Amino acid sequence: MPQGVGVLRSILTFGLTRQPIILLCLLVFVAGGLIAFSKLNIEAYPNPAPVILEITAQAPGLSAEEMERYYTIPMEVGLAATPGVDIIRSTSFYGLSFVRVVFKYGVDYYFARTQAALSLQQNVSLPNNVSPTIQGSSLVGEVVRYQIVGPPHFGLSNLRTVQDWIVQRRLLTVPGVVQVNTWGGTTKEYEVEVDLHKLDAYSITLPQVVSAIGNANINVGGRELRIGQQSVNIRGVGLIDSGGSDDLTQGWKVSDIENIVLSQSNGVPIQVKDVARVYLGNVPRLGRAGRDNEDDVVAAIVVMNRTMHTNEVAPRILAEIDKINRDGSLPTGIKLVTYYDRTSLVAVTTHTVLHNLIFGCLLVFLIQWTFLGDLRSAIIVGSSTFRLHCSSASSFSCCSGKTPTCYRSAPSTLVSSSIRPSSWSKTSFATSRQLTNTGAICWPRLPKASSDPTRRADRAARRGPIGCASS
Repeated sequence: MPQGVGVLRSILTFGLTRQPIILLCLLVFVAGGLIAFSKLNIEAYPNPAPVILEITAQAPGLSAEEMERYYTIPMEVGLAATPGVDIIRSTSFYGLSFVRVVFKYGVDYYFARTQAALSLQQNVSLPNNVSPTIQGSSLVGEVVRYQIVGPPHFGLSNLRTVQDWIVQRRLLTVPGVVQVNTWGGTTKEYEVEVDLHKLDAYSITLPQVVSAIGNANINVGGRELRIGQQSVNIRGVGLIDSGGSDDLTQGWKVSDIENIVLSQSNGVPIQVKDVARVYLGNVPRLGRAGRDNEDDVVAAIVVMNRTMHTNEVAPRILAEIDKINRDGSLPTGIKLVTYYDRTSLVAVTTHTVLHNLIFGCLLVFLIQWTFLGDLRSAIIVGSSTFRLHCSSASSFSCCSGKTPTCYRSAPSTLVSSSIRPSSWSKTSFATSRQLTNTGAICWPRLPKASSDPTRRADRAARRGPIGCASS
């Protein structure tokens, strides 16, 4: 008996006679599979990109050429020595320098970020004490999108204020969230439009106006006033109040700015309202966001860390959004509406994969049962799905044009069939039926190629099969 047959027979004998051990190994295997499945990162689509860091530096007023010379090139040179760097690309804009650092495959994200920060700190010194900002880029980092909805009278500026000062700060505290990108709306600002002729009439300079407004928007502390055994803290309240601390829709008052004192003339104070016009405005818009039939809305995209899993981070974000809607953090009538959630995409993708897998198994089972007429073999082939199907196809394709020879227990029970390429599928099913009826599962061993058919058959009879297991 060949050595391979003896080893296979020993394995089958051990498996059939040591059922408790086999069951215990099966339970351990199932438990390990469940643990591995619980830690598996199920995504709708993978992230094939390596670690990418985006580094930006801003210097208002400088042209693209000046940003390239004074900011972009020094950052490129300083980052070139960072361990693991593969490619460095950059773009210079008006007042903005953008550098993208691509690391080699296999480099850890936190290692790359730490090394890049050290390189910028030790090797780069930018003019005007500008500090570059590092952000992690992820091709599949967008997990949740939402819109801030409110009554028509609330206004886009107030919706944007809610997003920037309430919602964004809350969502950044969720574990796994790295940034929240806001789209649409207008950013509120209080504008002071100075009349140059009045400045000249009062002998006041423009830097004097800027300095006075900045110094006036501050609270200062004083000493303690002792009254008997008690003491009272004294402080000067100078923060500018727009009137919107309790109601954002009332945050349009500019009287505190208008009453700021700039100078005095013959004992008469000169205030901001004497030389300028103060009103509520907004930052110049560079675009707008729309959704469905609404052409101007306030929306945001929540980006997760590239090392986190969607099924972990997305539920936390949705839970936090639901909490913000319920705990009274938002003004009356304002709510967050989620219109994109990647967990739904993951669920649809997973459902499609499971549907195709189950349908494929059932299809293989029905076809096997229909053509072979044996329920047990159909169940085995159906449960093994494509693995046993591919193994059977490979075996028959190798036997095309040959004469496989199988034994059950002795050469007297020979089962033989000639498989011709022109009738491959028909004769292969017939051979499987004969092997099933005889109670044997055989692996044919093919003789070496020979020009004499008689010698080829005799050599096959002498060598015997590679493996044969009786049922």
